[in-house]
Amino acid sequence: MHLNKVVKYIGVLVLLVIFSCNNTKEPIKTDTKNSFLNFSENILDYRITPKDSVDKSGLMFSDQGAWFGYGLHKEPNESIGFSGPFLMTQQNGVWLTTSFVNAMIKVDNNFESLNDGRAYSYSSHLEKNYSSDKIQVSEKLVFKNGHTALLQTKIKNIGDKNIKLELLWGHSPILISGISLSQKNTTIKINSTKSNAIGYLTFPKDAQVDLVDSLQYKAKSNLNLKPNETKEVVISQTFIFPEYSWEEEKRQIQNINFDAVLDARKQEKNKQLKSIIENRKPQFEHDKYAEVLAKSHLTLQNNWRIPAGELKHEGLFPSYHYKWFNGFWSWDSWKHAVGLSYYDTSLAKNQMRAMFDFQSEDGFIVDCIFRDTIIEPHNYRDTKPPLAAWAVVKIYEKDKDVEFVKEFYPKLKLYHNWWYNKRDHDQDGLCEYGSTDGTLIAAKWESGMDNAIRFDDSKILKNSEGAYSLNQESVDLNAYLYAEKLYLSQLAKVINNLDDTKKYKAEAEQLKDKIQHQFYDKEDGWFYDTNLEGSTFIKGEGSEGWTALWANAATQEQANAVKNKMMDSEKFYTKVPFQTMSADHERFDPLEGYWRGPNWLDQAYFGVKGLRNYGFHAEADQATIQIIKGAEGMLGKGQSIRENYHPLTGEGLNAQNFSWSAAHLIMLLQNN
Repeated sequence: MHLNKVVKYIGVLVLLVIFSCNNTKEPIKTDTKNSFLNFSENILDYRITPKDSVDKSGLMFSDQGAWFGYGLHKEPNESIGFSGPFLMTQQNGVWLTTSFVNAMIKVDNNFESLNDGRAYSYSSHLEKNYSSDKIQVSEKLVFKNGHTALLQTKIKNIGDKNIKLELLWGHSPILISGISLSQKNTTIKINSTKSNAIGYLTFPKDAQVDLVDSLQYKAKSNLNLKPNETKEVVISQTFIFPEYSWEEEKRQIQNINFDAVLDARKQEKNKQLKSIIENRKPQFEHDKYAEVLAKSHLTLQNNWRIPAGELKHEGLFPSYHYKWFNGFWSWDSWKHAVGLSYYDTSLAKNQMRAMFDFQSEDGFIVDCIFRDTIIEPHNYRDTKPPLAAWAVVKIYEKDKDVEFVKEFYPKLKLYHNWWYNKRDHDQDGLCEYGSTDGTLIAAKWESGMDNAIRFDDSKILKNSEGAYSLNQESVDLNAYLYAEKLYLSQLAKVINNLDDTKKYKAEAEQLKDKIQHQFYDKEDGWFYDTNLEGSTFIKGEGSEGWTALWANAATQEQANAVKNKMMDSEKFYTKVPFQTMSADHERFDPLEGYWRGPNWLDQAYFGVKGLRNYGFHAEADQATIQIIKGAEGMLGKGQSIRENYHPLTGEGLNAQNFSWSAAHLIMLLQNN
């Protein structure tokens, strides 16, 4: 069904049966004004009942940059509630409990047996519905902000008699050490020796709340319901870092209107989804691609974190699901920012600021940064490929914010110059990847393509104190720098710096000529890295070979030859096309190779965009469809977007919920 038919179809479905037991039915009114939000319904499968504190067998829902999330219980449960919370406030992500807010219901002094319920998830909230022959229960969870989630329980008397109802709360055992509970009035405080974030579980003022011991609470609310009457109870769960005010948060919670928060969240997500779904290329108008965009949007949302600790601006994890990816990386950040720019330029800008907060005086940008450096230190051993100016231009194109360009232009210029000051060993205008500590491994990391075969025989050379280069010049790095010169020229024009506009255009022309002559092998029809002298190609066809096309640095003749290899089914046009290494190479190994064969969607995107830059639109469309179709779980509901994919089988590999994969899917499908 295509989008232009959705609203008409929704209008017909005014009643949905949500309770299968006891023949009980309740109508759900589908909100036509939030029709784009419907694409996110159950698009990711959040069903998990964690077996232990580090159980990553399921996914977690979060929003508003919160450092905690929740799931939907997978196993049948006699009580009602949501799984979690999953705390990213400590230990790179652990479950506090299976469920910290369980509820059981007594009707007229007898425990009520409810069906297991129907669960729904949207990018705006989680929802579960239960029923018996006496009551209907609806539970919804929505994030108020990056500190607090709200849980609403609505209970309706569907019988013909008045009932007395008790809502009884408790929780499953605490799964981690270092936790202690304390109580003040109707608020339970959660302290942890592993984090300076404090948790607060706040019940209504009329609830009865008791602390059983330092690891257990119980609570109760009494309700009287007339026939057909509905009442609601709202509780809040907060995890807040010391740089924020709990007193202010508490004041807001006391005056909260759950339905107003939920409505605001629905409208926010619907607007964002509308932006990217309506902006699809016409050839991807089928609703299955709208679902891919909804899944991508939600993936980025779940990885969003507000400032805390060492992190001074909000941004995105590569993946909350993988324990070593709970920080911000530089080139991940540039890619996230471009994806975000299509629907949230404010978050995109802050993602950029988060990394530039750590820019050194000489222009260097740190590789990765973390909230808690006791868990993991920032990595100053290397930086990452220069794609920051690309990101700033893409953000500027969306909202035309000149002040943002003025803020970033001198920083980008400094970063660009750093490459030529610290990573051009022979001062020939072509840069090399390298490291600050003189290690070969950090120099390979700087490329972002850690163990690519082109680095198998690399050596490290000293340029100056704290500055080292590999003994090879890389085509992708210099293609990125060529593109960056053009982007800097464009930004200079925005702020009326015409001297820099001319300067960077002239430099770009010179660099383009070097790229076309030094890195292109006419016999092979491919771009390769070379030795420092530019006299020897470092053979082995990899995805770096089409970065010159992405940057518009190749000739049309060169692009034709590269395109032919990209579309060769024995090489790069596989089940999931445009992987990091040609499938016919002897060292091709997607399962063990990491950058020696898997399809990384950033590189696949650069390939598709490179084809479009040179007029190969049919091939670009064909490859886009094949990438999305071939990658396991990308189409349809439930499965998460992966870090990379096996190009021959389509199997999802490595981390789940991977942000730059999601960001590049958005880019692949957008109209501009």
